[in-house]
Amino acid sequence: MIPEKLREQLAKARSVAVLTGAGVSAESGVPTFRDAQTGLWAQFKPEELATPRAFRRNPKLVWEWYAWRRELVASAQPNPAHIALAELELLFPKFNLITQNVDGLHQRAGSQHVIELHGNITRTKCFDEDTVVEAWPETDAVPPKCPKCGGLLRPDVVWFEESLPETAIGAAIAASSTCDIFLSIGTSTVVYPAAELPSLALNRGATVLEINPARTPFTDRAHFSLEGTAGVVLPVLAAVVKKGRKGGRKGA
Repeated sequence: MIPEKLREQLAKARSVAVLTGAGVSAESGVPTFRDAQTGLWAQFKPEELATPRAFRRNPKLVWEWYAWRRELVASAQPNPAHIALAELELLFPKFNLITQNVDGLHQRAGSQHVIELHGNITRTKCFDEDTVVEAWPETDAVPPKCPKCGGLLRPDVVWFEESLPETAIGAAIAASSTCDIFLSIGTSTVVYPAAELPSLALNRGATVLEINPARTPFTDRAHFSLEGTAGVVLPVLAAVVKKGRKGGRKGA
């Protein structure tokens, strides 16, 4: 399943960058952004619930949609792909996991160096001050208000019409530019700017591996492409890497 040439590259790699997309979370039962439009929410388009304008127009509606999605995330568990990535992190001197997902499942699985391009749905921030708020007084107000400035609270995710966090995209570009191995996993590579990262790594000389159940626009450019779900492929890959690196971190 794992080509010998890829095994050799993984055995000697010192720096690894990984990009994960919705396909990884879907294996834990977390609906994709558009698949979350069911039941009461089927009457709305995601774009009507995930923009600053939508929040200004009807903050209660937007808050309640995200509260429902938080419940879905809270009931989900890390799957074998999340666990395998956490194991892989321990095997390389440098390892950065860049994710487009907002569910925090990578951290729950044990991953430490996670770069969240689109934020995290489990966090809350002030709409006015754009700062994370850890706690606020219990209230019947929906949404609740910032205990510091009185502004409305919102989920700490990137909405349509908003830019990615500068710190996160800067870290993702740096990781992609300097890695020996780049893994693109469970992502369609069509949503920019994240879709540019595999190309950036490729252009900087990294060995690029794509793991996906279906072909993507990037498949033909990747050095290696393993067809299958992340939950099936990654545990095998992690076992191969562990064996090839003799179960320990090299050069740490």
